[in-house]
Amino acid sequence: MARIYVFDVNETLLDLHALDPLFAETFGDASARREWFAQMLQLAFVSTITNEYRDFGTLGAAALEMLAGRRGVSLSRERQANLLGGLRRLPPHPEVSASLQRLREAGLRLVSLTNSTLAVSQEQLAYAGLESFFERQFSADTVRRLKPAPEPYQMVARELGVPQASLCLVAAHTWDIAGAIKAGCSAAFIARPGMVLDPSAARPTFVGADLAEIVDQLLVEESK
Repeated sequence: MARIYVFDVNETLLDLHALDPLFAETFGDASARREWFAQMLQLAFVSTITNEYRDFGTLGAAALEMLAGRRGVSLSRERQANLLGGLRRLPPHPEVSASLQRLREAGLRLVSLTNSTLAVSQEQLAYAGLESFFERQFSADTVRRLKPAPEPYQMVARELGVPQASLCLVAAHTWDIAGAIKAGCSAAFIARPGMVLDPSAARPTFVGADLAEIVDQLLVEESK
């Protein structure tokens, strides 16, 4: 069965470290950016579990207000917009463009799937120079259920007219990997610095330190 490779966007393809100077300037240290993103993910999981949908942008703004309250920082509307707007202007990780090019040259099908809205995803991938690598871009916002709920993965399969088992999610988040596997997809985990797999969960088919290592494995698998 021919695989279609489904790429997460934030942290998997795009480097959130680019936001560190903005968060350091506002909150006094760069670790605030990681705290903010973790808070946003927590809110996303709560939204999904309680079945009270809020889009990823709304959750990002709420997480930023919570971070400011926790740290005793007063945020102006302009500063808040600048911090949140940074998500739309992220560079790709250094190896990403060449790695995606290798996959496309091998004739493999690539799509993206993100919790961000489709408009944000389109802007992000255009800014990073990656949009041409993907035949389709998908957003969990379309089904109003955020990953790792099964509906976003199911939507991609349905829209592409293929079974779930033909999809292989590529992501740097263990929760995304778990969601995809539970939904019937295979998965490839990019173990970027600080990212580790859940040892108690099902293991993905492919694991690599960066996308270049993942691509090496995928091309070997595809050649069999």
